[in-house]
Amino acid sequence: MKLKLIAAISALAAIPALALAQQSGPPKIPKPTKADAQNVVQIVTSDKVKTQAYCDLAKLLDQIQVAKEKNDSNTAQALRKQVDPLIDKLGPEYPKMIAGLDQVGLTSSEGKELLSILSELDKPCTN
Repeated sequence: MKLKLIAAISALAAIPALALAQQSGPPKIPKPTKADAQNVVQIVTSDKVKTQAYCDLAKLLDQIQVAKEKNDSNTAQALRKQVDPLIDKLGPEYPKMIAGLDQVGLTSSEGKELLSILSELDKPCTN
């Protein structure tokens, strides 16, 4: 999976987690396992609607990155509003996995293994 996509989604997933943390203490998001990653890939790739939502999300995050690089915060904000509905379409397992990746060093062997498994999500997408 594209490292920048993981980083972008992690940052976006952190926003609701931060709001929750302010209300009830730190959220209890477990560290993802290899089985968790395989489960997410199976769930998303076995459903055409979820696969399309994932591909649309990847494209949208690329557009947000371009807008940020151009210092176009208005466009980035407008695009950001489209992210949550796409993440919702992926089911609860996907954002939980992404939020849990904060607990894994993505350059560690464990992190690389998880990213390798999650890279299967990119295969159906044509960017």
